[in-house]
Amino acid sequence: MNDDVRNIVLGVIATALSGGVGWCARTYLWRRALRRKQAFFGLPTGSDCLFVVNRQMGGTDSSLHRNDAFALLEISALIKDCGATVQIITHEARQGFGERAEFCVGGPVSNARTAAHLSSMLPGVRVDVSGEPGPDRGAIGVGAETYRWEKGVAEYVLLARLTTGRGARPVFLLSGQTANSNQAGARYLARHHRSLARTYKDASFCLVLKVVNSDAYGPDVTELEADVTAAARTPAAATV
Repeated sequence: MNDDVRNIVLGVIATALSGGVGWCARTYLWRRALRRKQAFFGLPTGSDCLFVVNRQMGGTDSSLHRNDAFALLEISALIKDCGATVQIITHEARQGFGERAEFCVGGPVSNARTAAHLSSMLPGVRVDVSGEPGPDRGAIGVGAETYRWEKGVAEYVLLARLTTGRGARPVFLLSGQTANSNQAGARYLARHHRSLARTYKDASFCLVLKVVNSDAYGPDVTELEADVTAAARTPAAATV
């Protein structure tokens, strides 16, 4: 074997080895990212989760606003990426939590299960459910702060990850003032789940998100307004 042939053979071998190492490294990083994603959402491969749908405001109990349907699509993509399956149930379903991951969409007026989760796991959150015209209609209160809905200008949504103990699957709560803000919360979760997982790992959290100028931007421009985890988990009487 002359020098030219030997150099060609060595080059082929080196290329194959570097390609193999690169493939292994990419596969390792992809699997690690998938495991972290599955752990954050409580969705190991082959698992089942719940998606709790609310009713459309002013509609029948079985009606669903199209923005809430879009929120379902946003979350379904996350579930599919984790290799899990989803069961869609209505907000009036009576069952516990913790055995399966759950995504609960809609405020307490249109979703009875949201109202139950707020009462039992986020007792420091107050939502105006009266429906009376005025500046406090649909307002979200946490601690000393009140987040008021300004139609087309500012909408707010609570995004929470709630767990009840070690080994329990999380409940993700997206409680918005409008269907548009529900979708915005789902989109924010889809876009920022990696940073949320790094920040909170497997702990519970509760965030207030602000949807900016929805008349112009729909659910696309959403900002983190505040981390209200401590105040939201403290009973309202204790925060006065």
